[in-house]
Amino acid sequence: MRQDLVLAKKVLKIESQAIQKLSARIGRNFEQALDLLKSCTGRVVVTGMGKPGFIARKIAATFASTGTPSLFLHPAEAIHGDLGMVTKADVILAISNSGETEEITRLLSTIKKIGAKLIALTGNIQSTLAKNSDVVLNIGLEQEACPLNLAPTASTTAALAMGDALAVCLAKRKGFREEDFAFLHPGGSLGKKLIKVRDLMRRGKLNPIVRGTATVEKALLAITSARAGSCTIVDKQGKLKGIFTDGDLRRHLKQNGVSILSKPIEPFATKRPIAIQDEKLAAEALQILRDRNIDELPVVDRKGRAVGLLDVQDLLKAGFV
Repeated sequence: MRQDLVLAKKVLKIESQAIQKLSARIGRNFEQALDLLKSCTGRVVVTGMGKPGFIARKIAATFASTGTPSLFLHPAEAIHGDLGMVTKADVILAISNSGETEEITRLLSTIKKIGAKLIALTGNIQSTLAKNSDVVLNIGLEQEACPLNLAPTASTTAALAMGDALAVCLAKRKGFREEDFAFLHPGGSLGKKLIKVRDLMRRGKLNPIVRGTATVEKALLAITSARAGSCTIVDKQGKLKGIFTDGDLRRHLKQNGVSILSKPIEPFATKRPIAIQDEKLAAEALQILRDRNIDELPVVDRKGRAVGLLDVQDLLKAGFV
């Protein structure tokens, strides 16, 4: 058991050192690779054979999830027709520690004919792959974490780290934002945490808004037309003044009868209602609805103008409840 622990710590040390050594190599070549990726009008095509192929899949997924169209190209399938996926507008990111992987080197001449740019992630800067690439990123290391120094371990860790560095820096250059991340991750828990109220709120015809001078009947017609459970009351400037809900209707009908239908709605509305700004997170809106035990929230902009309505059903449909 003791030997296992010693070996495990050695593996982690070797792999962490492999990543640390990459830092000293971040320079002009890295910037040139970013320039190619930033100017790419097609897709980033990531390829690798065997264990590096699994790393390539992950790197392609990272590019895609951070706003850069990307795909994984299996090099063995590529030489049997899948190179048709590649266009002149693409940038290819090829991973091969030796730089002599047969399935990769067999692609080089065709890639040149297509006209796609090529970035190499390799541990051999004198290799066939390196010599035929537009930019070479050196991920070479002294030893693998494998005791036999054979199985791709530290080398694949280094390749993954370099791929992550490229993807993250490219996302930064492109101005990739939290909103963009949420847009690309609509079904994931990470995306839900970043979805904002304005992404889910009802607007336009689905957001019934009336002035305080409108009759209760007119407000009810607006609510019915929008299939909502409330109506937002605004002033001349469109700023939120109140909210009139089906609960308010039942309460005032019981007290005053149907005569209220022809009266201005303002006296019957809930004044200074709880509202939420459109830039707030949807998760925050959900918490307000739960804490206050209400079903709908008026949504306002920074100037306090009513711009939307958020119903608990909207959050339900988005998977928040």
